[in-house]
Amino acid sequence: MLKRAFDIGVVVLTAPLWGPLMAVVAILVRVQLGSPVLFRQRRPGLHGRIFELVKFRSMKDARDANGRLLPDAERLTRFGRWLRATSLDELPEIWNVLRGDMSLVGPRPLLVQYLSRYTPEQARRHEVRPGLTGLAQVEGRNALSWEQKFALDVRYVERRSFWLDLQILGRTFAIVLRRDGVSAPGDATMPEFRGAESSPVGAGK
Repeated sequence: MLKRAFDIGVVVLTAPLWGPLMAVVAILVRVQLGSPVLFRQRRPGLHGRIFELVKFRSMKDARDANGRLLPDAERLTRFGRWLRATSLDELPEIWNVLRGDMSLVGPRPLLVQYLSRYTPEQARRHEVRPGLTGLAQVEGRNALSWEQKFALDVRYVERRSFWLDLQILGRTFAIVLRRDGVSAPGDATMPEFRGAESSPVGAGK
């Protein structure tokens, strides 16, 4: 309950900062990428419960001759890369925090199809609400392997505390300003997680 009260308090008190910034980014996305301005996708949250995550759109809706979306690298524009590097694309997730789908700090919400690919240990990341930022994000972000990310997620679950959340939030600002670990080597974002027994190949964050 303390964590939830802290999340709401921080979001409300900082509204004069993120509110105008979100409006400006929305206008820029509309001008640079067109409609829709927001990207919505189903993601698993606490105990694997599915919710609709909301972000700013950072890619074009470019498709091949068969109507399939082109790879991330071909749809991600220079503006989109900047949005992701600064994490401004994540701003609308504040709405998910207010709704209770997410927390300010916790493991990042990943794709629904990953649920069946986790080991029992990796699946422990769903014992807490997903976060806007987390331990894996301040320890390397997308420069880490999936195994390293999940190990840090589980470490957060086991050691979570109000003090740890404050440390992660403080370190997040420094990481964003330096734009560290925005993408994995050779990928537009992060390779797809194929499961513990296979090597990762291809898809977003």
